Amino acid sequence: MVDANVFRDAWSIPDDVCYLNHGSFGPTPRVVQAVREEWSRQVAAQPMQFFVRELDGALDAAAKRLGEFVGADPQDLVFVENATAAMNIVANSLPLEPDDEVLVNDHEYGAVRRTWMYACSRQKARLVTAQIPPPLRSPDDVVEPLFANVSDRTKLIVISHVTSPTALVFPVEEICRLARERGIPVCIDGPHAVAMRPLALKLLGCTFYCASLHKWLSAPFGSGFLYVDRKWQLRMSPTMWSWGRSLGGRPPRWQDEWNWPGTRDPSGYLAVPAAIDFLQAAGVERFREHSHRLAQLARRELESLFGTSALCADSLDWYGSMITVPLPEGPILREKPNDADPLQQALWGRHRIETLMTDWHHRRHLRVSFHLYHDERDVERLSDALRDLHVDGLW
Repeated sequence: MVDANVFRDAWSIPDDVCYLNHGSFGPTPRVVQAVREEWSRQVAAQPMQFFVRELDGALDAAAKRLGEFVGADPQDLVFVENATAAMNIVANSLPLEPDDEVLVNDHEYGAVRRTWMYACSRQKARLVTAQIPPPLRSPDDVVEPLFANVSDRTKLIVISHVTSPTALVFPVEEICRLARERGIPVCIDGPHAVAMRPLALKLLGCTFYCASLHKWLSAPFGSGFLYVDRKWQLRMSPTMWSWGRSLGGRPPRWQDEWNWPGTRDPSGYLAVPAAIDFLQAAGVERFREHSHRLAQLARRELESLFGTSALCADSLDWYGSMITVPLPEGPILREKPNDADPLQQALWGRHRIETLMTDWHHRRHLRVSFHLYHDERDVERLSDALRDLHVDGLW
């Protein structure tokens, strides 16, 4: 069993806040904050010593720990600010000809779609969107509609490991296997999968894996990584040009463009091992089981309240630490597309509950996510608040 009170003290979340949006912005535990601050102090105290003599080795050590955690050789990883930065590197590096196709799907994160819309339009290629309708019960429910959109012009498949708006775990192993048989590279958007799901990138068979580490791993904001298959590493092109070399005089590596893009504070990257230490000390499987149990409890409570069904089978194979449930059919209730959803605003403004409302396929959905600092009382608090706000017609 997990004592949420003990773990809540490990974070600095205000006592009156019910934070159910770890999946968007995972708060950083106190011990990880402290490690990052110590690295920042070292950088500030003697920058020449740090940047010229210590940075290369410090990044190598952090990449080694990260590689052990995600099942990758450190020489195949590079630290970047977040999954968006990683995805943009891939989009900037993939050669496309007119009428070539990049395949995505309708569960994809909006920023990922926008990145590839721009990359395709710039090179007169086409962005193809596969429709993957719920409910999802079998891997074939994802694989078949996705590969029905593959053509001889498909140059890349972009797929989420865990989708953002719908919180679904996609069968990326099978997708990578089928894509390899067809000679198609696969780029996985994986910020929600790190720590939530077991990872073995060397075995997965993807060409690229893009991730943020501030979600379930709870590493500092501004820490993420890009994994690149070795056949592609020398083809990678940065989105920002600088010296692109080691200040310490180390022999060139493909990561140099990103390890030294210019002067910056690398403390977020260097604190990633502390986040791994924190989660491993708490128990990675313990975290996964606890957070999934709460997501399952929330799923059942929200389905009962809303009179709707979640988008997938009730199985750990399909969702982990977060769950998305559709609201009853009705208007979106936003005056402008960029306005916050009134229900999300009211949950925060009146009940100090942070959640995420998504509009997927022109229908409102509520997504909630859990970590070690949550327990059943958080689900009860959300349920009580939703009953209160139903009276006001907010859902």
